Order: sequence, then structure tokens, then C-alpha cells
Amino acid sequence: MGSVQRAMRLLESVAEHEHGAPAKQLARETGLALPTAYHLLRTLVHEGYLRRDKGLFFLGEAAERLSSSGAEQKRRSTVVEALAHWRDLIGVPVYYAQYRNGEIEVLCVSDSPGNPAVEEWADFRETGHAHAIGQCLLAQLDDEARRDHLDRYPVQSITPYTVRDGHSLLRRLERTARMEPVTERQEYALGTVCAAVPITLGNAAATMAISLPAHQADRLPAATQQLQEEIGRLMGSLAISISI
Repeated sequence: MGSVQRAMRLLESVAEHEHGAPAKQLARETGLALPTAYHLLRTLVHEGYLRRDKGLFFLGEAAERLSSSGAEQKRRSTVVEALAHWRDLIGVPVYYAQYRNGEIEVLCVSDSPGNPAVEEWADFRETGHAHAIGQCLLAQLDDEARRDHLDRYPVQSITPYTVRDGHSLLRRLERTARMEPVTERQEYALGTVCAAVPITLGNAAATMAISLPAHQADRLPAATQQLQEEIGRLMGSLAISISI
């Protein structure tokens, strides 16, 4: 355990020196005897956590991978915490999704026993035409990208309320303002109404969405507006995190 702690102190010390540091300086900063510091530094270099160049030590690829992974986890944690906060504040399940590499990807869902999420009984990726998340993402794409998606995933009836054909869907999407929330009522799942708020960061298409039981449909407009306001309030801090 002592060796691990000393090695971690060395890694932390190296990380503070953007332009590298020699062994003697690192030993002094960490309070280690020079022979001990040399031994641990050689081991860390061998394992890829440090690299040595002209007598100076720098973070190695293994340490950088850890740092990158940790940053990604932190960004994801920020999104998870925001969704959980909105779930409790508004009293609805909250979803986060992106359109990436030609696919609809639901990246995070926050629900509770009292407010369960919609069951994915038909693949969300293949039924984007039928749910608010998919419609919101498709509305943010250009016409060519929309048609490409629908060529790969043609419109099909999911419930009696589902849009009937691709032409009808495209007309609906064309009438949807770029930053306007999208709502659907029982098009994907009977007994459920949903709304999705568009989020556009550069060329990325993303959305935060909510769902409610159909008998609570009268709550949908106010809940959607509240979600929009909350997203606007946290957008600055979420901007980097939601690009995961």
C-alpha cells in the first residue's frame, strides 16, 4: 500500500508540470528519498504511466487514458444528475437522446417506481417516426438525412395513432420549427403521451424528453415548458457534458 501511495504522489507531482520535471525535483516535492523516487519512476515509465524525455518525466499514455476516461465519466455523471433532478422536480421520467452516426441513441433515462419510463417494446432506433424522441431528432436533421433515415427505417404502424406513411411524417417534420418541442400521443405506446425538447450544439442533434400516462395528458404542456426552462437554466454547464 505504501508503494502505491508513493507512486500516486509521484504521478500527481508530474501532472502539475506541463513541461516535465527531473527526478530530483519530483523526489523533493513528494518528500521521497531519491533512490526510492528513481525506482518508482522507472516502474511507472515501464508500465506506461510516465514517459521520460531528456531527463524529464511526463505523463504517459496509460495515465492519459485514465484521465480521459475519468473526464468522460464526470461528464456523464453531470447529465445523470441533471435528469434525476428534473425527474424529481417535475415528477416525470426524463430521457436524453442523440442522433449519432445515423442512429437514434437513447443515452440516459431517469425514472422512479412511481413514474416509470416507457417500456421499449419496439426498438427505439427503428421506430423514430412513432415517438417524440425520434421525431424531435429527425426534425433537427436536413432533408437528405431525414430521407436516408426513413429509407433505412421505413414508417410502420405501431399503434392506431402512428403516422401512416413517410410522406405524412416528412410534412409534419417540415412544419416543426427547429427549436420547437415535439409531442406525440399514444403513437408509440398506448396509454402514454410524450414530449421532446430539441437541443442543438453545433451540428449535433440531441433532445431531452418526458413521458406521462395518457390520463395525465393535461399535464404535458406545463411539464414540457418547465423542462425547457430547466434546460435553459443549466445549458451552460451541460453544454460540454451532453456532447458525450
